Amino acid sequence: MGKDIFDSDEFTIVRRLGTGARTVIYLATDHNTSRSIALKRAVYERPEDLRIFEQMQTEYKVARHIDHPYIRKCHRLVKKRNMLRTRELLLSMELFDGQPLEDSPSLSLVDVLLVFRMVASGLNAMHQKGFIHCDIKPNNILIGANGAIKIIDLGQSCKIGTVKPRIQGTPDYIAPEQVRRQRLDQRTDVFNLGATMYWAFTGKNVSTLIPKKTNRVSVIVAKDFPAPHEFHKRIPLGVSKLVTDCVKDEPIGRPANMMDVISRMDLLIHSIFGDKLQRKDNNRVDADDGERSDDKYRS
Repeated sequence: MGKDIFDSDEFTIVRRLGTGARTVIYLATDHNTSRSIALKRAVYERPEDLRIFEQMQTEYKVARHIDHPYIRKCHRLVKKRNMLRTRELLLSMELFDGQPLEDSPSLSLVDVLLVFRMVASGLNAMHQKGFIHCDIKPNNILIGANGAIKIIDLGQSCKIGTVKPRIQGTPDYIAPEQVRRQRLDQRTDVFNLGATMYWAFTGKNVSTLIPKKTNRVSVIVAKDFPAPHEFHKRIPLGVSKLVTDCVKDEPIGRPANMMDVISRMDLLIHSIFGDKLQRKDNNRVDADDGERSDDKYRS
């Protein structure tokens, strides 16, 4: 696939931004609107590229149903045909200045929770429209310099209740029901999100039914793995339990939907913020009383 600047009647290509699975993303200007966009391009080279075409069309169709600040918008899909076959697809998308969570700098516990609360809010908006993402992972969450986020890559999304004929997902974050080709619903996204949170808090991956790098289905049951607080003592038990609840093998054992996840996050965030505010107030009182408080609450 050509990765250099290419000619287009619909867009002015400025420069290449990055690459994906058999796709290249460019900074471009849309001739119809004169706005700057992110342009995803795929060119047919071999039969397996048809799956990439299918995913781009899915991304466009699903994104058109959703209007939420945390979900990247798709503006239009352009098909280039030759001999009655689509040879090239161009997907015009919302431009967002951010980097994947995987490449983001270190964040505080509260900041991490706030990021994942935004992700849960965006996913909840998808669920309200009847769709699930099915591929939440660190690379599909972009974080901007101002703290804003975007959920990207809706190519594996589907309607709630779908049973897919083939396994789709990322090995380190895939839910058991995705591997077993069972019914998918909101709790599938809960698992994907929980696996992503587990990675963010521990730097490790949960055990899934697809071993890393092999991309082959394992016949063994996913092994137990340490809870996040067992890696880092400073992770509150409530946070650790939320994460482990999200990645339960059976969907019925997980939070039922994203609103349940958000509610638990809100309680955790309030608790952590409340503790910090209380410490500041106590320090201020101690200082007013002439007592030394420098070391009292030092972590």
